[in-house]
Amino acid sequence: MAKVKGYKWGRNNLLVAAKEAVVKAGAHAFMDRRKKKRTNRALWQIKIGAFVREKGLSYSRFIAALKANNIGLDRKILSDFAVNNKVILDKIVQEVAVAKK
Repeated sequence: MAKVKGYKWGRNNLLVAAKEAVVKAGAHAFMDRRKKKRTNRALWQIKIGAFVREKGLSYSRFIAALKANNIGLDRKILSDFAVNNKVILDKIVQEVAVAKK
């Protein structure tokens, strides 16, 4: 019953409803932990894509060029650079663009 503390209506004191609420809450928590990862990756892609578009590249060509040049930065780091360290990401984009030509 400690897990259902704070639940509304009968889900906090009726045994059958409380058990069902705990099971469903656990299922939703499991799904949403996975969904959070998808959502964050999509957000990282949008941030990187917006920055790279300003430099004249598409997101997919930029990522392909990174892999071709063996630059092992992940999308989380690249999106952080796009927001906080634009100079660093600009140098990376220039390096990739030069190597692409």
